[in-house]
Amino acid sequence: MESVLRDGASWPGAVAVSGGADSTALMCLLAEWAFTFGRKMPTVLTVDHGLTPGSDRVANAVAKRAQALGMRAQILAWRGRKPTADVERAARDARYRLMGRWCRAHEIPALYVAHTLEDQAETFLLRLARGSGVDGLAAMAPVSRFPLRDFDDIRVVRPLLRIPRSQLRSYLTDRDLDWHEDAMNDDPRFARVRLRAAWPSLVEAGLSAERIADAAGHLARARAALDHNVVALLSCVSQIHEKSVLIDRAALAAAPREIGLRALAHLLMQISRSDYRPRFERLEGLFSAICEGELAGGRTLHGCVVKPASKRLQRFGPGTLAIGPEPAKRR
Repeated sequence: MESVLRDGASWPGAVAVSGGADSTALMCLLAEWAFTFGRKMPTVLTVDHGLTPGSDRVANAVAKRAQALGMRAQILAWRGRKPTADVERAARDARYRLMGRWCRAHEIPALYVAHTLEDQAETFLLRLARGSGVDGLAAMAPVSRFPLRDFDDIRVVRPLLRIPRSQLRSYLTDRDLDWHEDAMNDDPRFARVRLRAAWPSLVEAGLSAERIADAAGHLARARAALDHNVVALLSCVSQIHEKSVLIDRAALAAAPREIGLRALAHLLMQISRSDYRPRFERLEGLFSAICEGELAGGRTLHGCVVKPASKRLQRFGPGTLAIGPEPAKRR
């Protein structure tokens, strides 16, 4: 806690608790810390996702335990139709959106989450499998921006990033505290579940969670250096025009490739107002087309259209490109 507070974490905060071992341990640890040091108790936020039978009972059990520890608890329900594809991502976004709205309404600037050492390593490997670049492979930070757009006033805090899951389970067992095992954690349809089943083989090959997390940390430092250069590049090669951005094609193409790719991704996210970067392989294909002058009438990616600018908007000469929102498709 001293470390994350030095990194800019705020207190009091809210703590996200699913009922699983990791988040239950974080809830109990924060309660002990707050009591020991005379701090205000955190508020426990738990989401009834409605994806599995009995999810309401799990949420109620979390609230009951929180109250027994002297904490206020709030159950947030995910209403409406549930997705049938990319369930993990949709559920994650729904949880963060519900908790972000609650934090904002109650002027709580920090949401504490129970990401562990293994979560750090798993995230690295899953993103590696998707072909992510430096951004995707960089480590989660102990204190970071909220993962959804429009919540810039709230920070996500991860005090357990260097703690293995086994240590948290031992902590709970020593105190005779149980936890809920989510059936989704054993469902092989989910990539993270399949990855966890492969852990013994990875460890045998020398790819321990500690080693992978360390590699992610190295990439996080590299990302910070690249971000500094991306800001400098964008100030020279781009100009906002109404709902579009004009860019200097030649100057963008002349930049080091990694910096140019990151700058292009930033602009696409800005125009589309997306919380996520485009898939790396598609981003790289578009960047190559820009560098080689093969856009022709234009290309689309990430809800945006990238095309040569009209004559009146050629702020950087004939090579000026315009990035604007993709028109809504007709039914």
